[in-house]
Amino acid sequence: MNIRSLTRGDGVVIGAAVVLFIASFLDLYGFDCPAGINCSRYNAPNAWDSLGLLMSVYLAGIIAAALVIVGRATPGRKVVGFDLGQFGAALSIFAVWTVFWTIIDGSNTGAGLILGLLAAIALAGGAVATPLVPALKAPLMSASGPKVVQPQYGGQPQPGQGYGYPGAPQPSYGGQPGQPGQQQPYGAQPGQPRPAPGPQGSAADTPAGDFTPFWFAVPVARPLYGEDGSPSPIAELAPGTWYLAVEQRGPGLIAQTQDGRRGVLQDTTGIQRG
Repeated sequence: MNIRSLTRGDGVVIGAAVVLFIASFLDLYGFDCPAGINCSRYNAPNAWDSLGLLMSVYLAGIIAAALVIVGRATPGRKVVGFDLGQFGAALSIFAVWTVFWTIIDGSNTGAGLILGLLAAIALAGGAVATPLVPALKAPLMSASGPKVVQPQYGGQPQPGQGYGYPGAPQPSYGGQPGQPGQQQPYGAQPGQPRPAPGPQGSAADTPAGDFTPFWFAVPVARPLYGEDGSPSPIAELAPGTWYLAVEQRGPGLIAQTQDGRRGVLQDTTGIQRG
């Protein structure tokens, strides 16, 4: 998993799962030792002494966090008809429901249950609210910018072979003989001037018939959809990695990943061109 693809909401979910694991070792209930009785040998139970509470709250919450993170890293995977992220969010809500009524039903609640409730609420909130709140969808780690990252696609190309990479001499397409540094768009005749590009990062600044492949990087993680129009993403483009735009399709781009998969990047706003 690319750590740069994690969002702030994912950070909340992971942090809550860690707190939930710690809370499982704390006392579930307090104990008032009667006067005159030696209570030094008394050990208050924790979640590991109660299998039902351990499985339905603490381990359920940790499993829910893992499902949410894996579900967002690999879109399209399902469990009993639900996406992994949806299944994990439902499981986290179940953990909150169980620990809440356990506290209501008991008395002299200990730190293990109180901290477990707070962690479960944070976990469920992060799992449910991340796709809805823009602040939680922001990257967890601010990338220093794709300019400092070497392209990961296909290794270093040899001179005169394939497409170039950001910062390297680009091959000429239809240029005049003796002018290897001049680029001509696809479909252009030799000697015709190249059309002026639009604003940087816009996928609609070049007509489809004159499209020239280029390297680009996304500012945040974005889904890549199949060319057949399927609503389920086939991959996720991560910040800090260069991808190759091979074709323009309407306002989007046909992008190719490192493993050779091609798909439609529908949201091209803010992309960094190489």
